[in-house]
Amino acid sequence: MDGVLLIDKPEGPTSHDVVDRLRRILGVRRIGHFGTLDPFASGLLVVGVGRATRLCPFFSASDKTYEGRLRFGIATDTYDRTGRPTSSASPPWPDAAALDGAISNFVGEISQLPPPFSAKKLRGRPLYAFARRGQETERRPCPVTVWTFDRVSYVPPDLAFRVRCSSGTYIRALAHDLGARLGCGAHLTDLVRLAAGPYNREESFTLETIQAMKEEGRAAAALRPLETLLLHFPKAVLTPEGMALVGNGRSIGRAFVAASEEGEPGPGAPGPLPVRLFSPDGRLAALARPGPDGTTLAPFLVLI
Repeated sequence: MDGVLLIDKPEGPTSHDVVDRLRRILGVRRIGHFGTLDPFASGLLVVGVGRATRLCPFFSASDKTYEGRLRFGIATDTYDRTGRPTSSASPPWPDAAALDGAISNFVGEISQLPPPFSAKKLRGRPLYAFARRGQETERRPCPVTVWTFDRVSYVPPDLAFRVRCSSGTYIRALAHDLGARLGCGAHLTDLVRLAAGPYNREESFTLETIQAMKEEGRAAAALRPLETLLLHFPKAVLTPEGMALVGNGRSIGRAFVAASEEGEPGPGAPGPLPVRLFSPDGRLAALARPGPDGTTLAPFLVLI
């Protein structure tokens, strides 16, 4: 089984718990998720199965869309409802105008300090390992992009919001920092991931559905095959001779490409996009980087 599964993660289990359960359901060891969701969060978890796990870097960097809810008045050490309060309720609450003005400061390219309870690494260890022992650490701000941060509803002290942001953005930190800017403190109470890259929660399967499909012998129908992934990358179909060269990690010239196509519209990126190399019988064989002069393709990830 090779491909991508879209899973609707429930509240409670960690992303790794979901992966472990899928391994048991499918009887496949090589499974990994393409972007962590906190245990209290729910929604879309993109999971690679088999050879698709090698494509993780291209999926984990995708933009994300979330809906969430935060509560003003109390900050916590984890920046969410699972943590210990670090401040007491402090009304009066901000009015809508003050709230919208504060939110506008978190739209665009911003510098964000990761939460102390996060998987961000320091000296090879996640920050949460230090935080659980009560150890203070130096946290370095990271550049992230928030394209939209919209107020959905506001009934003090609760704010419902929707965010579209770059990979690596901590929504918990957005909630905490917004509360700090308004001077009343805040923490995240609910979070749902609606989309990751081209995929939406509406397309996802629950673990129970995957279990039922496995018992019916049709679990593979839930997979998105390798050939349907990364459609914004250009495509090249190899000749048999080109396939033999790529299988050995060799670069090829145009003479070994039988056909080519431009990629579909997708996320922009600096520099030329990798090219998807297909075998003559239509399987995704490798990803390659175009040479400086555009006449060669150098495979860097060979799948078959």
